[in-house]
Amino acid sequence: MSKSIRIGGGGGFWGDSEDGAIQLVEKGKIDVLIMDYLAEITMSLLARARAKQPKAGYAPDFVSLMSRLGRRIAEQKIRVVVNAGGVNPLGCRAAIEAILKEANLDLKVAVVVGDDLLPIADDLRKAGATEMFNGAPLPADLWSMNAYLGAFPIAAALSAGADIVITGRCTDSALALGPLIHAFGWPRDDYDRLAMGSLAGHVLECGTQATGGITTDWQDVPGWEDMGFPIAECQSDGSFVLSKPAGTGGRISPPTVAEQIVYEIGDPRRYILPDVVCDFSGVHLEEIGPDQVRVTGARGSAPTSTYKVSATYADGFKATGTMMIGGRDAAAKARRTAEAILARTRRFMTARNLGDFRRVSVEALGAEDTYGPHARNASVREVILKLAVHHDDKEACELLSREFLPSATSMAQGITGFSAGRPKVTPLVRLYSLLVDKSKVTPHLLVGDQDIVVSDNVATATKSTAQSDNASEQAATRLPDQPMVEVPLIALAYGRSGDKGDSANIGILARLPEFVPAIERSLTAAAVKQYFGHIVAGPVERFSLPGLHGFNFLMQNALDGGGIASLRHDPQGKAFAQMLLDMPIPVPKAWLAPRGPLAAFSASEAAS
Repeated sequence: MSKSIRIGGGGGFWGDSEDGAIQLVEKGKIDVLIMDYLAEITMSLLARARAKQPKAGYAPDFVSLMSRLGRRIAEQKIRVVVNAGGVNPLGCRAAIEAILKEANLDLKVAVVVGDDLLPIADDLRKAGATEMFNGAPLPADLWSMNAYLGAFPIAAALSAGADIVITGRCTDSALALGPLIHAFGWPRDDYDRLAMGSLAGHVLECGTQATGGITTDWQDVPGWEDMGFPIAECQSDGSFVLSKPAGTGGRISPPTVAEQIVYEIGDPRRYILPDVVCDFSGVHLEEIGPDQVRVTGARGSAPTSTYKVSATYADGFKATGTMMIGGRDAAAKARRTAEAILARTRRFMTARNLGDFRRVSVEALGAEDTYGPHARNASVREVILKLAVHHDDKEACELLSREFLPSATSMAQGITGFSAGRPKVTPLVRLYSLLVDKSKVTPHLLVGDQDIVVSDNVATATKSTAQSDNASEQAATRLPDQPMVEVPLIALAYGRSGDKGDSANIGILARLPEFVPAIERSLTAAAVKQYFGHIVAGPVERFSLPGLHGFNFLMQNALDGGGIASLRHDPQGKAFAQMLLDMPIPVPKAWLAPRGPLAAFSASEAAS
């Protein structure tokens, strides 16, 4: 059994820099290299690629990367675990084995399969499968349907001698948890360690987001041109220290790590994964050296008896066009231009009996349209007009596409920026999430000529009594009666926002523990709902994160469908945390005094 294991996160999405894996192999002294290629919508894109070419459907970037790194990986005995298989993990294995053979490298490649549930879609439909958030029936024509498998099949592949493990859809954190189970022999019911291993994977899965990428205090992060990719040195008790290769850019500190922990989570006390239900509410971060943070405190309980399954399907077509408009009253010109393009297109649609668009989105980017009633910058002289439409008939979207460019000679002066040509018409793909009993899914792995079934733990988790803070918000800690002033939330906290389907989350973490009462009192779920009332259609829940001195807000129906189903310019809520950090929060006036905890903020505000 290993005493410790170093796992490097070499990529956070399909399209991430190749430099991550190269950097970790050359400088990281790692035992395992993991890379996450699959976002929710990526599966549908890979399914489309496979429909056009049966040999496609996986991430070709991984194949080209292995052609460059294969020899060094073999020499250093680094194990590689990736979900680059997409919807065709066998095709990915064939491509990898071909380049290994050409390079005369003796590396064993294993494939985890069983996540593709399209073969049983009809059975699930007949059994009355429904969407887990809105109860809708399973659509008739699916593009993809994949269960989020867990970590034990990956561990089994490594135990069978695999040097490279390729999976299809699995939960992102399983890429790291699998090697930890293999290295330390963690049993299925060691839930606290499984939770800590899952947390390590959750921190690593998005690459440089954990090493200072997209952090709130971006101005404090050096070396964007050579960002260090994260390394988790994990102990057998589950604790780990996050670091990065020496001499690389970025910053690892409790705030940068905490921001990644709250990324894309809901209830932090009940973060449901295939192998364990995690409780991240008591996670503790300790800075133990330059760019080194020790992470402890995650707890776990038995997993549920179901897998989360993500399916995708086409729901009509969409077209999105952008143009720049300059000059005085640019925002007003942009909005009138959009109105005219839509009116002109609708005139032609009526003549063809096409019916109206199902959805239309107009945004004057640069005039702070995304901020709704909180916009401050309406009188700008340069904006980007974004116009998007959704229709069941492709012809309607094509009409919009054809009528978009003529605005340059028939509408406002100052229209430019058409280098991309006509707006492209594409299928609008929606995500459909459901729960499927684990007994209906059979994960297995292929190693050489072996086909090994990996039975899953179907223990039912104890019914959760966890709830959001909404019901108890009125009992929030009171500050002493004293003169108050308002400061923007960013003076008190930092944060990160993320997405899951049509839901968005915002984690808000206090800069100092003494700021928590002020945040707790003013930043209620109701207040956040009101602040985002122009874009969030569903309820907002607030959850406490006492270990990280903060709160997580989960916003339902917040993204206009999310992914590529959304017509918004920010379909994943990436800017939501930045928007919320401008919200005014009352604080004691004494905090801004020369010796107060906000003295530095007060001075900088006065200087600006």
